[in-house]
Amino acid sequence: MSPHSIGTGNSASLHRDSSHSASSQPVAPKGADAESPAVTAVAQLQRLRKRLRHDTGRAIADFSMIEDGDKVMCCLSGGKDSYTMLDMLKQLQAKAPIRFELIAVNLDQKQPGYPEQVLPDFMAQQGVEFHVIEKDTYSIVTDKVPEGKTTCGLCSRLRRGILYNFAAEQGVTKIALGHHRDDILETLFLNMFHGGTLKAMPPRLASDDGRNTVIRPLAYCREADIAAYAQLREFPIIPCNLCGSQENLQRQMIKDMCQDWNRRFPGRLENMFRALQNVVPSHLADPRLHDFTGTGAAPLQETLPTPSYGRVDITNL
Repeated sequence: MSPHSIGTGNSASLHRDSSHSASSQPVAPKGADAESPAVTAVAQLQRLRKRLRHDTGRAIADFSMIEDGDKVMCCLSGGKDSYTMLDMLKQLQAKAPIRFELIAVNLDQKQPGYPEQVLPDFMAQQGVEFHVIEKDTYSIVTDKVPEGKTTCGLCSRLRRGILYNFAAEQGVTKIALGHHRDDILETLFLNMFHGGTLKAMPPRLASDDGRNTVIRPLAYCREADIAAYAQLREFPIIPCNLCGSQENLQRQMIKDMCQDWNRRFPGRLENMFRALQNVVPSHLADPRLHDFTGTGAAPLQETLPTPSYGRVDITNL
């Protein structure tokens, strides 16, 4: 870990400072009932802010996501996750013992009816450099993907290439995406059930060409917390007509499965995520990771056949 990262040195004081400020009790308006809905909402917002900021700071520290002098590009979609990510990074930037720059980017894919002024109007009040990239990927996706089929794969590849190139042009050192804990778990099951591979979303990942480093600061954050926080903050949410509203997506089926587990077996999702951080290669079945011959030889180095992931393997941004 770099000696100049959020996760070293003064990171403990950063967490103490943020916890102290977030845990201070909200002041009720003069004459207001202490149990009024308005005061209750303020208290809930404070608790969620404290928890999300703590989880975000912990993930950044654990995976050395942000270091001194970094230029971090927050990819904004107009959804609850990216709004929350930007909000958390702004708060941590103000308290961090290091200096890093934030910029925000939105890719306008020219979807019909897209409310193109929502994000610029919102970002005008945020004090963060903001860019809109206009690329008509919508026409490409609708032309290439048969009606009724999932558009996520092609849309993701096009979006990734555009954002990677923009990041290189702007001197960006880290590309921040808004995937959270639930996304990571859902991706694990998607790849297991439909791709025949045991992998999820890494909190930090270097691109194949070495030009970009992708980070996921919300890796420890629960989707339920993010949704509640975004609602209380009244972020101007932009729906996704290309992917999020399509029915019968495999990801939605996996999400429903995980949510059902969470209702019936509280704590199961936490244990599953903990398992991702406690991997025992000798108790799996991949000879590339473990010597099963007992000879002490190094694990196999040759590339084994890779299954075709089709449209499901779209999450390795």
